[in-house]
Amino acid sequence: MSVKKMISHSLMITWKDLMELFRNRLGLIMLVLMPIFMMSMVGFIYPSATSTSDVPVALVNEDEGYSGAMLITALETMNNRTGMMTITNASGLDEVRNMIQRGEVDGGVIIASNFTSSLTSGKQGTITIVTDQSNPQMSTLLQIALKEVFEQMGTMLAQQNVEGLPGVNATNSLAVVKPYSVQTESAVPGHFSYFDFIAPGIMAMTVMMSVMTGLPAAISHEKEVGTLDGMMAAPINRLAIILGKTLAQTARGLLQGTLILILAVALFGVTIHGNILLVFAMLLLGVFSFVGFGVVITSFAKDQETAMMIMMTLMFPMMFLSGVFFPIQQMPWYMQSISKVLPLTYLADALRKIMVLGAGVSIISTELLVLIGFGVVMTTIAVPVFRRAMTR
Repeated sequence: MSVKKMISHSLMITWKDLMELFRNRLGLIMLVLMPIFMMSMVGFIYPSATSTSDVPVALVNEDEGYSGAMLITALETMNNRTGMMTITNASGLDEVRNMIQRGEVDGGVIIASNFTSSLTSGKQGTITIVTDQSNPQMSTLLQIALKEVFEQMGTMLAQQNVEGLPGVNATNSLAVVKPYSVQTESAVPGHFSYFDFIAPGIMAMTVMMSVMTGLPAAISHEKEVGTLDGMMAAPINRLAIILGKTLAQTARGLLQGTLILILAVALFGVTIHGNILLVFAMLLLGVFSFVGFGVVITSFAKDQETAMMIMMTLMFPMMFLSGVFFPIQQMPWYMQSISKVLPLTYLADALRKIMVLGAGVSIISTELLVLIGFGVVMTTIAVPVFRRAMTR
């Protein structure tokens, strides 16, 4: 069979699969709604603002001196300006613990009874931050925010204390108290949030899910209803059937990936710092990488239900071990080793480098080679496996 005829047959199979998709109105609606729901939920779970706001916190002042009262006044003034907390007064540590257990507050601040006396005698005043261990992420955010606030207040008090020393005045008192000035510079200019990290990963994950959930319907379902036997009996090359199915899933994956990209930019302010054509090229390469893998798995399955179960079993580990939601560096070393053999890891990393860091082809060459190699190997395996499965 000539290459021209094989391409023609592949396009006809692609058109047939796409027409089936468009005729299934509920399926088409879900194809569009799924990325919208996913991006909307994730976008509002991880908002663009990086600071906490309106966090309920219990405040206990066991100190009867003026320093404790001054600290509370300064804390309330700062909170009125930032809206970081909703402060509720409590009588002691036991009440704070009970309030956390009842879910009334997310943490507490306790000013020790000897706070003023410690400061006047040249000692450190003790402030205790009580956290909710059942919510470790909120506890960490609250600790970081409160420690920063109290550090700023302590610096201001130290400045006032040293201004009377010889050679120290209001101009250089800060340099005496804090001799180091630590500044942070981003690799790429602009404001970034956690959603900028997670949006490329969501795009990669959606492309994977679109392809791997679509293939059981495209192959196993047709095998069950008998339409695939009709194609196999026709004078069509087996490779043309695989190419046609692949092109149809490519169109489906690109549609969902494009929707996510539009939502990320339009609704959640994600800025694409790299080449937009390179982003689409990576999405296309991601589809190519997973299609061959999906064809292999689907060919081994006896029916659509079994194929879907296998797909879901493989997809969920990849979703959580590929750095889509959480940085790989935070995982245990053995999970980091597993993540290095998952193709989704390289697709998410490549998209993140392009969209967030503005990387070019030379920077993502490793990811490109891995995805191309994985796709070629899986497609090479898929062709004979598919042929063997169709003759059973």
